Formats: sequence, structure tokens, C-alpha cells
Amino acid sequence: CVGRDMRTHSPALTAALIKGMNATGTNVIDIGMIDTPQMYFAINHFGTCGGVQVTASHNPAKYNGFKISGLGAKPVGVDTGLKDIEHIATALIHTKGKVTGSVEKHDLTNEYKNHVLKFLKPRLRQLKVAIDASNGMAGKIVPAVFGDLAMKIVAINFKCDGRFKHEPNPLIEKNLAQVKAAVKKQKCNFGVCFDGDADRLMMVDEKGKTIGCDLLTALMAGYFLNKEPKSTVVYDLRSSWVVPEEIIKNGGTPRRERVGHAFMKKAMRDSHAVFGGELSGHFYYRDNYYTDSGLITLSHVLNIVSGAKVPISQLLKPLRRYHSSGELNFKVEDKQARMDELARKYGDADLDYLDGITVRYKEWWFNCRPSNTEPLLRLNVEAKTKGLLE
Repeated sequence: CVGRDMRTHSPALTAALIKGMNATGTNVIDIGMIDTPQMYFAINHFGTCGGVQVTASHNPAKYNGFKISGLGAKPVGVDTGLKDIEHIATALIHTKGKVTGSVEKHDLTNEYKNHVLKFLKPRLRQLKVAIDASNGMAGKIVPAVFGDLAMKIVAINFKCDGRFKHEPNPLIEKNLAQVKAAVKKQKCNFGVCFDGDADRLMMVDEKGKTIGCDLLTALMAGYFLNKEPKSTVVYDLRSSWVVPEEIIKNGGTPRRERVGHAFMKKAMRDSHAVFGGELSGHFYYRDNYYTDSGLITLSHVLNIVSGAKVPISQLLKPLRRYHSSGELNFKVEDKQARMDELARKYGDADLDYLDGITVRYKEWWFNCRPSNTEPLLRLNVEAKTKGLLE
């Protein structure tokens, strides 16, 4: 399967990609302009050997790239084939097939809509939700999937023309300004901001306050474990203490994992986890082929808010019991030397090296990870009191 996002150069890249695939004898199903989660659906729907989504996700308009998935929508990463692809590409190895491959065009909108809506409970109460599509694929997909529901959508930046009103990265706080303002002005139940290819999102409560993705993971863990007790929930190691606490409290098994969708998806599959959440805004579902989906996350939050007797801020209030720094980035020359220095300095703590170094004391903890692409160390700190954090 091959699909693309709304960027102005995506059609040309898609055409070149399909041409190259056909030249090797590969048959291609072209599913058009879609969000990345629809690619995961298409791979499983058609039973293909994999898929490529032409997108640059949350990056600025001038960027583009390929998100490559294998059989069953398993991610193709550095350790699972990406290095081989890099070698073939840089060596300019041209493999010509004995026959030219074919191209079939398919519109999966209705099938995908039915897939997403099966996660919604019937007879939801009417809610008003502000949705900032970030001029990305959510602007096309949200109306197609949710347009017939009783839900009132306050639409922001739904135009998909490759130009962005703000950077399509909801993790940057300033990019949430429009959805926060709309929630407060229109008196919405909550607000959502999607990234460019709609596999990630951030949410704000009915007061316009940002909801940390670890808090959302904790809230959703309770929701899933209420339906499926004793299940496993995967969470990223930067998450608040509240996440494993809530998983255990609700009778589940917490599985702590490295940062990154490839690691999270593998952990989901290995443990048959019902759900997984990451601080980056990726949320993963067993019943969605162990992959992430912004629209399915929205569906589950609609279920939670519709069934609650209090607003979402009140559901989250008991979970806001610790104080965190958010992710802080520090430029350093020798990343490994600084990491070794931290290990020596905090040698009396409980240490682990699952991803970078995590230092745990009874009242506070931190994780420090080196960036894979920049001379940066990424630091997350959490404490039981605000004074201790400061």
C-alpha cells in the first residue's frame, strides 16, 4: 500500500515511489491522501506485505519523507530493515523485475470510518469538542469519520493545502493557543490538537488547560482495565509515577518501555497489551493492530467524557498529585561523558539504563536521555512536592 499526506510535494514523491516499486515488479495499492493510521488499517485490510506513507508528520512544510511499515503494520526501524533500505538507496542498487508491477487505486474512507466508529459507544450524549487539525490530515479525516455524529465540532485549521497556520506539532505549547481559546470561547467539553498526519494528538480540558499525555494514559488505563481486568498497559519511561500506580490500582500489569513508537509497538505485541501511551501523544491499541491512532484516541475520550458525571478536569484532578518539569533539552559536547557523570553523582540511588539513565529516590526521580540526532541531553524530572522540584 502507498498513501500520502497533504503536503504540496507529496504527490510527486508518491508518483516516483510507485514508479520505482512497479519497476521491480511490485504491485501497488494506491490509497490516496490519508492519515497515517489509515495506512496501518489498509495494510491489514488488504493483507499486503507492508506500506509506505509519504509524510513528514509534524515537521514544517518544506520537509517530507517516508513512514515505512511491514507485514501487519509492524514498524520498519533501524534494527528491522531501515539500515538495509539505506544501503540499497545509497549504493544506487537498481533491481528490475521480470514484469512491471500494477497499480490499483482504492478509496477506503467508508471501511476506515466503520473501523474507527466501532470504538465508540452507542448513544453518546451530545458533546462539543474544539478540534485543531493543524492544516493536516485530520482536516480531511475528522469530518469523514465523525461528521454524522451528534457531536458538535468547532473546526480549526481544517484546510489541507500544505500550508500551516502554525507548525503541525501539538507538543509545542504555543501551537495549542487556538484550540485553548476556542474551548473557552465556545464552552467546549474539551479540545484536541492533531499533528500533521493525525497519528498523534494533545488535549486540553474544558478550562483550556493542557492535559499531559501521561495523565491521559493514566485516565485511559483505568477505562480499559475496567473493561478488561488484569490486562497489560505499556507506558513510556518518562511518564509520571501516577501511570503505573493507576494501572496497578485498577488491577492491571504496567510495562515500562523505551521512548519511541517502534519500541512501544513491539512491547505492545510482546505482552499482548490492551493499551499503551507515550508522552509524545502516541496512543496504541491492541484492537487497532497494536498501532497508534489519533482518531481512535478521540473516540475513547468521547466515551469517557460522555459517561462521566463531571467534566474532564475533575476526572484528571486526582491524577495531578505529582509535580513534573516537562522535557528539558540541554546542549552538551560529550553526551556519554555527562551521562557517566550522572551515574557517579547519583550512585546511591536506584538506577536503571533502559533508555538513557533513570535515577530514582523515594521523593523524586529523573530520566536523562541522549538525543539520537542532536548534541542534546533530554531531561525529565518529577517530585512529590512543588518545592522539591524547584
